[in-house]
Amino acid sequence: MDRLDKILAHEGIGSRKDIRKILHRCTVTVNGTQVFDPGFQVDSAKDLIQIEGETIDLHTKLYIMMNKPQHVVSSTKEGDHQTVFDLLDDNLRTPYLIEKLHLVGRLDMDTEGLLLFTTDGELTHRITSPKTHISKTYYCGLEHPETPEHQKVITEQFEQGIAVGPEDNEEGFTCQPAFLEWKDDSTALLTIYEGKYHQVKRMFAAVGNKIVYLKRMSMGELKLDPSLGLGEYRILTEEEINLLK
Repeated sequence: MDRLDKILAHEGIGSRKDIRKILHRCTVTVNGTQVFDPGFQVDSAKDLIQIEGETIDLHTKLYIMMNKPQHVVSSTKEGDHQTVFDLLDDNLRTPYLIEKLHLVGRLDMDTEGLLLFTTDGELTHRITSPKTHISKTYYCGLEHPETPEHQKVITEQFEQGIAVGPEDNEEGFTCQPAFLEWKDDSTALLTIYEGKYHQVKRMFAAVGNKIVYLKRMSMGELKLDPSLGLGEYRILTEEEINLLK
């Protein structure tokens, strides 16, 4: 439960002083009952707030798909670098949403593709928990072409669970079985079921190649909308939300 003026202020309706004026100048209702008290207690997950009959969306369950561009950081703040939150419109960067909206997993600064934002902590836990083994598919561009014979070797190594070396402060580890679909001699779709540090890059490094382009195409059954340009985003449909759940 929170104060009505705090909730409306966090939604960008105005300052708390502005909200007090709105309560006396406009018809503000909570579940159909007009409210004048700025301290009126509201349950943002259940209560319906309207101003002059217009429903205020409290974004308690918000799901956003973005086509992340390169050179943008998957973080709320990152020094001089632009972040994915900077790409959102102002109505999605209200004080309330800055507190609640978070990323479902991250992408490296030089990686493009499907990135999810949500205010739903339960969904985030389900997708990111190692126990659920949610698949993630990446389009991989490689520095060196691979012969058909070596492609077969790499595919088999990935399917068996390849061992990768340490990187930065991260220890080496053996990957879970992953699945590779070659598109040509230097591009492939890789599906993994975990999300370790720089995992895709380390997997290809372990077989003597290097990732030069990486784009996440899907998470579980949810696929990146091909109509979204780099840096563009949209709200998920109910059908897409259900795919994640």
